Amino acid sequence: MRVTVAENAGFCFGVKRATDRLERAIDEKKAGERIFTLGNIIHNDIYNEMLAERGVEIADISSVKEIAESASGASPVTVFVRAHGIPRQDEALLSELAEKNEYFKYVDCTCPYVKKIHNIASKNCSDDTFFLLFGSEKHPEVVGIMSYAECEKAVFSDSDELLEMIESGRLKNLGQKVPIIASQTTQKMSEWKKSQEILKKLYTNAKVFDTICSVTELRQSEAEELSRNSDFMIVIGGRESSNTAKLYSICKKNCAETVWIESPDELSERGLIPSAHTKVGIAAGASTPSGLIQEVYKTMSEITENFEELLESSLKTLNTGDTVTGIVTLVTDAEVQLDLGVNVTGIVKAEQITDDTSVKLTDLFKKGDEMEAFVIRVSDIEGVAELSKKRVDSDKNWQKIVLACENQEVVEGKVVEVVKGGVVVLVGANRVFVPASQTGVPKDTDLATIKGEQVKLRIIEIKGNRAVGSIRLVARDEKRAQEAAFWAAIEEGKTYTGCVKSLTSYGAFVDLGGVDGMVHKSELSWSPIKSPADVVKVGDEITVFVKSFDAEKKRISLGYKTEDTNPWYIFTGKYSVGDVASVKIVNMMPFGAFAEVVEGVDGLIHISQIAQTKIGKPADVLEIGQVVDAKIIAIDEENQKISLSIRALLDEAQAAAEAMPEETVEEEAAETVEEAAEAVEEATAEANA
Repeated sequence: MRVTVAENAGFCFGVKRATDRLERAIDEKKAGERIFTLGNIIHNDIYNEMLAERGVEIADISSVKEIAESASGASPVTVFVRAHGIPRQDEALLSELAEKNEYFKYVDCTCPYVKKIHNIASKNCSDDTFFLLFGSEKHPEVVGIMSYAECEKAVFSDSDELLEMIESGRLKNLGQKVPIIASQTTQKMSEWKKSQEILKKLYTNAKVFDTICSVTELRQSEAEELSRNSDFMIVIGGRESSNTAKLYSICKKNCAETVWIESPDELSERGLIPSAHTKVGIAAGASTPSGLIQEVYKTMSEITENFEELLESSLKTLNTGDTVTGIVTLVTDAEVQLDLGVNVTGIVKAEQITDDTSVKLTDLFKKGDEMEAFVIRVSDIEGVAELSKKRVDSDKNWQKIVLACENQEVVEGKVVEVVKGGVVVLVGANRVFVPASQTGVPKDTDLATIKGEQVKLRIIEIKGNRAVGSIRLVARDEKRAQEAAFWAAIEEGKTYTGCVKSLTSYGAFVDLGGVDGMVHKSELSWSPIKSPADVVKVGDEITVFVKSFDAEKKRISLGYKTEDTNPWYIFTGKYSVGDVASVKIVNMMPFGAFAEVVEGVDGLIHISQIAQTKIGKPADVLEIGQVVDAKIIAIDEENQKISLSIRALLDEAQAAAEAMPEETVEEEAAETVEEAAEAVEEATAEANA
């Protein structure tokens, strides 16, 4: 029996992202902390049962307010939003609750591909559009998407229903509006294409957004191919999983013997195990953990192995050059004896096990252990077979290298030597040569810089007993995967912490984690600057946000300055009309003096507002750099202008003095007015000196 697992079976990017976040939170949970998921985090009962065993509770939107109000310092609460996403109003409620209680927070685990559809619905819906979604109407993902479509809208389950809805007049206003069509991420690609053709044929102004997840499409095409070449198909996934249902439908069409299971136990419980001569294919939905897939594969493989063992035992012979597995029956310091299941006894001498003479065989093996060995010589007369374990170990290690080359698998090893033209990496017991051009080390850089490092590499060529590898290819693939994940998750307004990579005359380039974005110099500061270097330098770690991006051209425009750092915002948050501020004189004009109220914001003290008596020019009384108290008498929000007055303070002081009862404070009031007048006269005299 041949058992084949679809390459893209199991957790997709969005589901893995959600479960990784949740499991990390569980591992780091503090005493008293409670963790909830808003509904099931994914559609897989076995995985959700595992979460329950680890203390994760399930909440629904109707109970989340009560849960949030119960959160405290001793018992904080975190709610995880499922990968399918939630309706707009539910997310708004979570945000509101999080703002009210610092001990309640939520983590949005919505798949980036689903978030993309939310944005499409939100940005493209208007009074002139009609939003159509291909999906299962009651599916959580669809419910969430439709909440973002604020226009006429409808959900259809397949191309036939779409055509029936149009022809029956159920979509009566569709012809007068611009049709917008998108799809649930896990729908069948064939039905999606039919639906597009119907809409484009009837409505030439239709806008089509291809939103089926690329991994979903790949998973479905693999299932299609695998089911055509198998006579027994196993589809693994939760009963509520939409994408698993699609896989089952595809496989069932091509392979009549297709079963849908949630756990490996169902194979025996439901009597689903096929005969030993069946070609078996295994596919799995996006919410199926890899552990379940491996259990099913192991179950089917064990059936194969049991059958083959029975067959081989009836035909078994022993020849020089064979590799055999035996059971240890005797161990001495000189040799190990094995039961090989044939009429000769296997003998493995110490020198054929290890080169280390200090090692005792009795410490390595015991009766009942299994050992794999290479047959050196067979003597039917003596009834023994001389075996070598070292030969098998060597062959196995080399075979791993050969298989890694054939399957283009990534292996790990340590750079142990710099040789002519490259380096040597020790992978297990095998030496792999990596040419200098494949090390990833820049040209003209000493290769010794990577000696001793643990590296990942791919075997690119086998020449006899010599292997050639590439470190650069693995690094390139990892970078591409990192970039793909980045572009899948990016959205306008998203915040990143990055490192300033380089500066130009017009802006700063920031490394966001393998992908660069640019902050124009106008976005670096609220005040005009001559160069980006006035604000940042190479190597600085800064927090930026996405203003816009072009995924096709790989361009990202970033923002750095925020409203929180806007000088005008700081000013209006601190002062109002009528407040008194200590201001610094920064410029003089014939009509008045400009004074800095807060850094970056100046106000005008009109010449008429400088003194109580008429003056010829501001410089008669004030100096650049002088700090004086002034009253804010007007704020022009629209033009961001401020009017200040020194005279208003002098007038108020004089009025206060004049209003005081003469019998108790007449002398004190006179002194206050006199002191104020003297201060102005002294300033005038100093300016004229």
